[in-house]
Formats: sequence, structure tokens, C-alpha cells
Amino acid sequence: MSGIGEIVDDVAKSPEDRRCYRAVVLVNNMKVLLVSDPTTEKAAASMDVHVGHMSDPAEIPGLAHFCEHMLFLGSEKYPEENAYTQFLHDHGGMSNAFTSLEHTNFFFDVSHENLAEALDRFAQFFTCPLFTASAAGREVNAVDSENVKNLNSDSWRLFQLEKSTCDPTHPYSKFGTGNKSTLETEPTKQGIDVRQALLHYHNQFYSSNIMALVVIGKESLDDLTVMVSDLFTSVVDRHISVPCWDQHPYSDDCLQIHLRVVPVKDVRSFQMTFPMPDMQPYYETNPAHYVAHLMGHEGPGSILSLLKARGWSNNLLAGPSQGAKGFMFFMMKVDLSEEGLEHTEEIATIVFQYLAMLRSQDPQEWIFKECADLNAIQFRFKDKTPPVQMASHTSCLLHEFPLREVLSGPYLMTKFKPDLIRLVLSHLIPQRVRIRTVSKHFEGHSDQTEHWYGTQYSREKIPAEVIERWSAVEPIADLHLPPVNEFIPGDFSLLPLESESSLLPVLIKDTPLCKVWFKQDDCYFMPKSCLYFKITSILAYQDPVHCVMTHLYVELVKDGLNEFAYAAEISGVEYKLESTEYGLELRLKGYSDKQRVLLSKVLNKAVNFVVDERRLPEIKDIYLRKLKNFKAEAPHQHALYHMKYLLAEKAWSKEELAACVDDVTSASLQSFVPNLLSHLHFECLFHGNLTRQIALDIAETTEQTFTDSVGTKPLLPSQLVCLREIDLPNGSSHVFCERNDVHPSSAVEIYYQTDVQSTRSNMLLELFCHIIMEPCFNVLRTQEQLGYLIHSGLQRANGSQGLRVLVQSEHSPLYIESRIEAFLKSVEVCLETMSDEQFNRHVQALAVKRLDKPKRLTDECHKHWKEILAHQYNFDRDSVEVSFLQTITLADITHFYKEMVDVQAPRRHKLSVQVHGTRTKDDDAIDGIPKAGQDVTLSTALPEVWSMKCVHVHFYLLN
Repeated sequence: MSGIGEIVDDVAKSPEDRRCYRAVVLVNNMKVLLVSDPTTEKAAASMDVHVGHMSDPAEIPGLAHFCEHMLFLGSEKYPEENAYTQFLHDHGGMSNAFTSLEHTNFFFDVSHENLAEALDRFAQFFTCPLFTASAAGREVNAVDSENVKNLNSDSWRLFQLEKSTCDPTHPYSKFGTGNKSTLETEPTKQGIDVRQALLHYHNQFYSSNIMALVVIGKESLDDLTVMVSDLFTSVVDRHISVPCWDQHPYSDDCLQIHLRVVPVKDVRSFQMTFPMPDMQPYYETNPAHYVAHLMGHEGPGSILSLLKARGWSNNLLAGPSQGAKGFMFFMMKVDLSEEGLEHTEEIATIVFQYLAMLRSQDPQEWIFKECADLNAIQFRFKDKTPPVQMASHTSCLLHEFPLREVLSGPYLMTKFKPDLIRLVLSHLIPQRVRIRTVSKHFEGHSDQTEHWYGTQYSREKIPAEVIERWSAVEPIADLHLPPVNEFIPGDFSLLPLESESSLLPVLIKDTPLCKVWFKQDDCYFMPKSCLYFKITSILAYQDPVHCVMTHLYVELVKDGLNEFAYAAEISGVEYKLESTEYGLELRLKGYSDKQRVLLSKVLNKAVNFVVDERRLPEIKDIYLRKLKNFKAEAPHQHALYHMKYLLAEKAWSKEELAACVDDVTSASLQSFVPNLLSHLHFECLFHGNLTRQIALDIAETTEQTFTDSVGTKPLLPSQLVCLREIDLPNGSSHVFCERNDVHPSSAVEIYYQTDVQSTRSNMLLELFCHIIMEPCFNVLRTQEQLGYLIHSGLQRANGSQGLRVLVQSEHSPLYIESRIEAFLKSVEVCLETMSDEQFNRHVQALAVKRLDKPKRLTDECHKHWKEILAHQYNFDRDSVEVSFLQTITLADITHFYKEMVDVQAPRRHKLSVQVHGTRTKDDDAIDGIPKAGQDVTLSTALPEVWSMKCVHVHFYLLN
């Protein structure tokens, strides 16, 4: 084939993978993985350019990220700024991108019929982008808004602090996001033309020989090969090398130091980081994984087990952290209790004692084999991932693994090499450690400020005598290797399909105590199952105290199961237990072989609950800090929270819950649990590699566990009440205002409540949301540059629904709201001028999205579970609603708009939540309250009601 330099048709794949693969190298040395999937409804592609912000020019921090943004905004062949995104949206697709240390990754999906046209637009990113001055002048604001969004995020602050405290001459130290100062103000002062810098950067680094492309489509491999060859061989090969940094950013001056950091939220953590050489070349042995498996273990004899026993920590993470080509890190991080904060040196001692134990004996082949077996099982029964996720992830892997092993390389460990394990351990020594402790306790005691995020911290050298003590530690009896994992599945047989199997869940049991929905897997054919339980108790959410006690009960049950459940989790069998507004929710998923063993253990722990008086104070502390830390969440999260709270018939605020935590005692919690479990109702969904009889047996076992242990009786039918939402009156316009005292940005969420959910109302709303989604983003984000975070779409809860528009911005909420209303007013012209062809494209694009089949058992199960939780049970919803969608006319949508959305609509129901940040442009509000008579929308807008809770409300019960 012309344009092809190398073809690899024997790409190693999972035996259960039905997709077909071909790896090729184009004549311009671009690596490509082609994926043919005749069953897919969506096609997808991703291009990974093996260059990131470590290659930014020193004088323009953030240029790689800015380049990523600009590539979306027009090319020579398709000059319109939204040509790419509009085409994808019109054909049921989406797109996004990210920039990291050494990768810039672009990806999209689209209806499978439109792959070739989408790829043509995508290819222009890498051949002839425009980088217009007007677009650059506007898009720099989006980058700046993105940076502002992250300024008070502890994860971003800590990541940059690690970079800023390394060798300042190393590219790892760079600030990667960029902001208006680095991309506009400072370059202008220095006489730098940023547009020319963008062109130079693109010409320098966007070379085909460091690009990797993945394309997934319905076409044959031969057709995909021709398609890609025609479109991407024109990308220029500049014959550059992938940047490699053999010198580690943590030079000797950066080791044996202790950073004490003041966080934004009230969090406490302790992290040990060790510099390491790049271990990627040893992927077949994966020695760092062997060490991480042991250091991060949570079973008996582990580091975490001992730390929990001493009351110093509750969670631990350990493992390799990829830096960039040439270097990496190994890190171990624990959260800290109040007492643990006073014992950080002893925590480090325990870590070094564990490492001493590992060094005192040869690497164990049985442990390597256990890790290898788990990885091999995971690869063999790997779930099918959605095309766009698979494309984005695999395009990065094309740089890391041989073409034949791009799918298997991250999983398969085939060579046991003890010397490489010892090599990893040789780097995990006191002389090479960096320590970082994070706590609010350091507030007022820091003496340094990180430049880009303003993080307060202190830095000191770890005393030589401490390093010597750590170096001299010996193994202790409390720390030892984990036992053999009994949860590794061995039976992968598939149960035969029953003659009465159904395409949709069927009700196989319905008693006053328990209702069971069942579906045998007839699609994925994996030895996996999902067991979902909704456990209703009228006490769980009765008042804030009961809500808090239910949460603490759940967390203590999980805490007590941790050592046992950890072995199951790493073996592919896991559970989730949560407290909810209606009681408890228990979900198990994974290999069906050992699933019922885990279920039995969880249920018995729940019904034979005894308060662990040693652990209760720690669990309360974690919960209380989580509640109080919400004040430091981003403004858009506050807007979402308050919207949900305002609309709910019954809801307890985080402040109300926090006020109750200290009142819960061991005795009160112990006496509460039997009452909580005394009257229940179980509604279950069992889906997967199961038979009807197995499902009934699981339900029977569950019932007996509760009735025999705590005497559980069924709730009355009248107690199984659906949650409700406030019905906003016709013509209403309400506003709720709050100030966020942590973040500089503001946020506005406006909710336009529409009709109660039904097939007709659902599809009218969905289609309208689809029509305005791309124009909303294009106008408010790309053209007006309101902010980085712009979202429009539908919101559904408790049988109600409506249009939601959410914006986080540096502008005032009043201004944001006025621009949202102005955009919605412009929709009238859009609908009036829309052709039948354009309208039909929207209909078909939405149909493609709705009919895109779940790729994994868990995805399908989740869709069915949502129907059960909503008490709607419309398991064939997609087919039913898409059939109705095909009957909707443009006149129907226009009527919907004029009836419910337009500013003068007679049945408009508007609720606006405004969150004012600490640094808001053009903020003409006083203390968060608008001036009298001030109108945040258009001159014809309805008057607002300014209140803390909606007034003149009506309630309805949704069936």
C-alpha cells in the first residue's frame, strides 16, 4: 500500500477481544494503530504528540498548552474557528485534549458513518493550523481562566511545589499551564510575538516521527489503512528525537529535605518520594510493580496495617510515578490522623523497616507470579472500553511499547529478574528520600512562597543523625510479607444461557421484604457479575443526626473489612457500600467465582456490627473535615450543590451535618444500628454470569442474614416513598446568592425547569439541549471568553428535569447571567433560520448518542440500576425514546423554546444560583446582593425574587 512503511498484523490482544488490530508505520515514520470493530456505533481517533510542557521555551511558560488550545480554532482548509467541533457535534461526537509533561494528546469520537470527514478535519491540526492573531488574543483568556480555576486546588499546588523545589535548571521545574502574564503580558514586554512563537513551536515539535495515531472505526483494516495513509502522510517528518532527560530533576541538593506545606483544605498527608531512573525499558519484568504491590498492600503485616494499629493513618498509596522519558519517581503517601502528624519520623522509620525486611530476603518468585497472574487475568478478561477512551490511552502507549505489544505490554509480566527488583530497592534508601508533610498546623510557620500558586511552605534539611537512624533500622515482627491471596479467581467458566433469558431485566421475586431484578449476561460473555442492592430504611435520612450516624456506621463497616476486602479488590472482586438519602446502597462487581464469599463477609459484618471505639474518633475526624472542606471547593461545585439543595424537598446541609458529628458517641451509634436495620426493604439487580436460581439463592441468603441476625422486618408499602423536587411556578424567576471565600472565580448555574419526565418531554428537552450545546460553548467560551468552564445540558432528578447552563468565570455573576440570557435569546433566530437538513442532522446525532450500546457489563448494569433507583423501570428507554425522537419536528422544538425557555415564555421556571468569588471583575453587587431594581438578564426579563429558599412552591409526587 502506498504511504505505508511497515505493517504489523499480529498485534497481541486478549483472547476475549473481538476487535481486529493492525499497527502500521507510515512513510513519514508516524506510528498508527488501526482498530476495526464491526459492532461499533461510534468511531474515534486520537493523536499523541510526544512533546509536552517540559519543552516550553523558558521565556513563554505554557506555550505547549496554549498550542493545544489553538489547534482547535481553525485551519487553512477549514478556517472557521468552530468548524471541527461543530462537525463533530452535528454527527453525535465530541472532542478534547490534554497537555502533560511530555505528551500532548488530542482525541474525538463521531458517528461511524462520518469518520473519514472527521479525520480530514482532525488531520489539519498537524499540517496547516491558522493560529490567527484574533483567536490567540481571545484564547489566552481561556488558558488564564483554566489556570485561575486551579489556583486553590491542593493537587495542582502540590504538584507544582514538587516541580518548583527541584533543580531549577531542569525542565521539570517549569510551569506548564500558562496564564495571561506568561502568554501575553510578559512576552509583549520582551518584544516576543506569541503567534510567531506558536508557529515556531508547532514547526519544531509537531513532527510525524514523534506522533502516534489510533483510529477506531467500523471499516475493514484495509479501508482504515487507506484512509489514514491518504490523510496523514502529508504530516511533515522533521526527523527530531523524542526529548529525553537522563539527568534526574532531584539532584543531591533536592534530597534529604523535608517540606512542610500549608494546604487550602484541612487535609493532612505525609509523602516520601525517591528519585529513580526510568524503568519503562524493563516492562516485561516490571520490578517497580513488584515493590509497589508489597509496600502498598493493606493486609496483615503491611505498613498500613501497623500505622492503623497505632492510630496514625487510615489510607496508603505506594508505587512508581512516571516523570518523563529518562527519569521517574517512587512514592509512598499516607493520610495522617492528628496523632500521626506528631509521629512523622516514626512513620518514616516504619517504611524503612519494611524496606529492610524486603532487602533481608531474596525477591520471592511466588509473589512475582501472583502479580503476573493477576495482570494476566486482567488482560485476558479486560472489559471493552469506549472507543474514544481506548484511542486516547493507546495513542500514548504507542510511544512506550513495541507495536506488537502495545495492548499487552502494560499488563503482561513474563520475566522474573530478582536483580532488577534489588535495583529498585537500592534507590529506596534514606540518603535519597524527600519528605513532604501537609497540614493546616503549619499555617503561620512557613517562610517560603511558591511562585506560581502562592503555596506557603518551609523547607529544611533532614538532620544527619535522623538519616543515620533510618539507615540502621532492622526488620520487625509486625512487618512481614502478605499471605497467599486466596481471592485470585480460578473458575472462569460461563454458565449456559437459560431458555427463558431476557434481553432486559425481569422481576423474579417480589415480596414485602425483597424485590429482585435479574438479567443473565447474553452480550459480553465474561466470567463477571454485578450484584446491586438498594436497602431502604426510613431512619437513615430522618434528620441530620440519623444521617450522620448512618454514614459513620457505613464507614466503620468498611474500615473493619479493609484487610479482608483488599485481597479481593486486587483480584478483581470489589464492593462499594454507601449511605444514601433512602438508606444504604451495596454494589459488588467483578469475577463471579469468589464474589459470593465477599458478599457473605460484607453482610455478616454489617449485621454483627460492633463499634470499634479506637477507630470511631478517626472516622469522625475524616468525615467532619470532609464536610468542612466543602467550603474550599470550586465555585461551580458550590453552585451545583446549592441548586440541588434548593430544589430538594428534604435535604440536610453540610453545616447541619457537621454540627451533629461531635454528638455521636460509641454508645449512641451502637444502639442506633439495630433500629436502622430493624425495618428494611431490599431492591436488587443481579446481572452477569448468573442463573435465575443463583440470583434467587443470593437474595435468600441476604434476607436470612438480616432476619436471623437482627430480626429485620419489611417496611410498609406506604413507607417506600419516592424523593420529590420543588415544582417552580409558571413565570417564576428565583435567585440564590452565596460567596465563595476561597476561590477568585465566580460561578452561575441557571436551571430552567421543564415538564415532568415522560417520553415526549424527555426528548423535547434532550433535542433542544443538543441543538444549543455547541453554539453555547462557541459563543460563551470561544467568542465571548466568559471563562474556561462552560457547560449546558439537561439536569434530571426525582422525576423532574430541565435545562441547565453552568459557567465559572472571573466576571461577576450578574454579568455572567446576562450573557447566558442573551445567548438563549439568540437561540430564537437560530431556530427560525434552521433548515430541515440541519435539524435532521441534530436528530440523527442525538439518536447516535442514545443508541450507542454500553461497552461493558458494568455500564449496562448501571443504566438498568438508574431506572430502578428512579422507580421508572423503563429498561428499554433508549429504543422507546429514540423512536419518538424521530417524530419530533422543528416546529415542536420551536414551540418548546417559546413555551418554556424564551425570556417571555409563559411557562418559564427559572432558578439561578450565583456564587461570588474573591476576585471578580466588574462586580457591581454589594455584599453579594444586587442593587434594587437591577436586572441581570434582558430588559424584558421577569422580576427576580431574592431569597435563601424558593418561595411559592408546589410539591408533587413523581411515580
